[in-house]
Order: sequence, then structure tokens, then C-alpha cells
Amino acid sequence: MKVLIIKNISREGPGLLQNILLENDILYDVIDLDIKEKIPATDSYSAVMVFGGPDSANDDTEKMKEEIATIQKVVESKTAYLGICLGMQALVKACGGNIRKNDVAEIGWKGEDNKFFSTDILNERLSDPIFSDLESSLPVFHLHGETVDLTDDMELLASGKYCENQIVKIGRSAYGFQGHFELTPEMFKEWADNDPELKVLDRSSLMEDFDTIYNSYQKLGRQIFINFLKIAGII
Repeated sequence: MKVLIIKNISREGPGLLQNILLENDILYDVIDLDIKEKIPATDSYSAVMVFGGPDSANDDTEKMKEEIATIQKVVESKTAYLGICLGMQALVKACGGNIRKNDVAEIGWKGEDNKFFSTDILNERLSDPIFSDLESSLPVFHLHGETVDLTDDMELLASGKYCENQIVKIGRSAYGFQGHFELTPEMFKEWADNDPELKVLDRSSLMEDFDTIYNSYQKLGRQIFINFLKIAGII
């Protein structure tokens, strides 16, 4: 049992997931596409996870072409897949969906109404195993300006106020989350200091919001990762 973690930019890594993998003695490899590392064959992995980054899934680059081709193989082989932000959009693109600009760029912890972003699980999808032991409203962090259009064979599991398609499922074990739930305090400080879209915001407000929401946020993040690893048959 081994997990493949793919990073699109060096600072957007596994975060809370890494602690869970270490606690459960789960083997994993981390591939950083930002420093030109190559994606290995995925046949020997029980699960593949792709994290966020500044690229668009529409980019006509060798990096994105390779990433999308890899995701297609993972889904076709029925290997468990989890994509966050760009990893979610790349999943939808790989399976025939469309990527486009969202009406509102979701950046930070709060929306235009100054309320914390929330991803709301659709009532008919509450029983999906990815949501085991979770509430119906999930606190998340957002850092995206694009969204996805789904095909008829993709399931919408949860929606948001400013961006409808927030959590999607393809097949039995491929999931995509638009929002970020993997952040540790150390990761978020690095993002706040280095991400161009976050650097223009008030840093003290960002950190205060993180402190306010962190207990429920990290509980959510850990539970989603644990649920996914159970779906993958790893724990």
C-alpha cells in the first residue's frame, strides 16, 4: 500500500495529510512538478493525490498535458484519486469536463459578504463515504479564479455560494475538492508570505481568520483524508 502525492508548486503540499500518513506508517512518494520532477508510473500505487498550483488545467504545456494524461490513466484503472483545487479541475478536464473563469474569484477565508467560505454537501450525497463523520457544512480555504462544468456522468456532491461546483465524484473512487482543507499553520504562513494573490490582502486578518477557524478546519481536513484512505483500502 503506497500513496503518490503530486505537487504542482512546491509550497502546496500534503500538509495535514502527511501527519496522517506518518501516524499510520503508510508509505508515500512526493513528486514536485515545480522542480521538473517526472511523474512515475502509477500502477504500483493504491491512491494518487494531486494538489493545487497557479496553473490552469486549460494550459497547453507539457507539464499539464502529462498531468492530465496521468489522471486519465488513474481513473481508467479505478485507482483511488483525490484532487484539491487545481487537482480537482485537472480531474474534471481529464474526464471530459470544461474549465472556465468563475464569476467570482474565491480568495482567502471569507467571501464578499465577509462570512467564512462554506462548502455545503447536497442532502442526497450526505451518505457518500468521503463525508463519513462530517457535518453537512464544511469550512474551507479558497484560492482560485476558475471553476468546472461537469459532464452527465460526473456527480456533484457539494456546492458553494459563489462557485457552485465545489466537490465532485467520478466513478467509485475519484474525488475532486475545489477548496483547500490540507493547510497547517506553517503552510499557511508560507502561502500568505509568497502567494501573489494573498500578498495583496491584509496578512494579519488572514492569520486571525485562520486562528478563529482552525479547530474545526483541521478536524475537517483530517477526517476527509482518513475517509479517502479508507475508500482506497489503505487504512
